[in-house]
Amino acid sequence: METTGIVRRQTAERMRDVLERLVTERDVWVSTAHSDHGPHQVPLWFLWDGRAVWMCTSATSVTARNVRKEPRVRLSLPDTFDVVLLQGEAECFPDQAVPGGAAEAFADKFGWDPRVEEGSFLYVRVVPRTVRAWRGEPELRGRVIMRDGMWLE
Repeated sequence: METTGIVRRQTAERMRDVLERLVTERDVWVSTAHSDHGPHQVPLWFLWDGRAVWMCTSATSVTARNVRKEPRVRLSLPDTFDVVLLQGEAECFPDQAVPGGAAEAFADKFGWDPRVEEGSFLYVRVVPRTVRAWRGEPELRGRVIMRDGMWLE
């Protein structure tokens, strides 16, 4: 692994960088699991509302079925050098019962409103309980920047 030039960031800087990426990025990898079928991973569009990640998927998708039975999920941003992993529990909202502010913000960000589509969609909200962030080997130590839902200082 190339580590030349990597300057180890302090926790506060990692937190700022993660929050900036959560606001600006579009895609997140969502990992769910089923007790009989094992792990499932899929990329979804996401919205960060300052406290939680909001995603939307077909109400009949594997992801939707999995989170209804096992709400523990892991999310990861799609950069393998600037790693961000979030863990939390999914809360599900049918498209006609999602809080209006979240649905409007999602539609504004992506120009797509699942509530007006044919078929049923499920909004999935994940409040992170744990966040890990690192850039290369020099940052592996201290990579946990949120524990039990609290940002570390």
